[in-house]
Amino acid sequence: MDYRYLAVDGPIGVGKTSFARILAESLSAHLVLEKSDENPFLADFYKNRSKYALQTQLFFLVSRYQQQMKLVSHDLFMQRIVTDYTFDKDRLFAQINLDENEMYLYDKIAELISRALPKPDLVIYLQASTENLLARIRKRSIPYEKNIDVGYLDELNEEYNYYFFNYDKGPLLVVKTDEIDFVENKDDFEDLLAQIKKPIKGTHYYVPPGRAFL
Repeated sequence: MDYRYLAVDGPIGVGKTSFARILAESLSAHLVLEKSDENPFLADFYKNRSKYALQTQLFFLVSRYQQQMKLVSHDLFMQRIVTDYTFDKDRLFAQINLDENEMYLYDKIAELISRALPKPDLVIYLQASTENLLARIRKRSIPYEKNIDVGYLDELNEEYNYYFFNYDKGPLLVVKTDEIDFVENKDDFEDLLAQIKKPIKGTHYYVPPGRAFL
């Protein structure tokens, strides 16, 4: 497998971090995790989105930039990397959460800091229905997610689907996770891993054995 930098992405609750952990262990790769719980504005954001949106987004933007720059300066050239996010994901959230003036400021900052960042050799996009996302969020019981709005989650899910439907920045593997369990079912993970190890050009849709891709 020639991929040196693999990025796992998808909406809240889809299982990005769980899958990235298992994938990194299987590939003996260095794991880079998004530090969502370090954002001091996140809990307040879920209580009052409009008031805390800009602070929340800018903190995430800078934090992700700092992580990505470490890949450029060190890790990316020493061993395989697996991350549980793409840098571009931040703008999907920003488009939903920020007003026009805030978005203008956000884009100006993002444009300046994103030019030197590395691009993933492969992006693995995990999909799920909003219903399943909500069920998984409730199951993991993270305190600040208890107030998450279903309408917000559905809007975010649509933004992800639209973005990756039009993705053209490199190889993309789309995985619909509603009917598979790569954490508890070893066969599900091994079959998916086999797909990841194959050369992928453009966009490839993963179809679990014996199941249709809807």
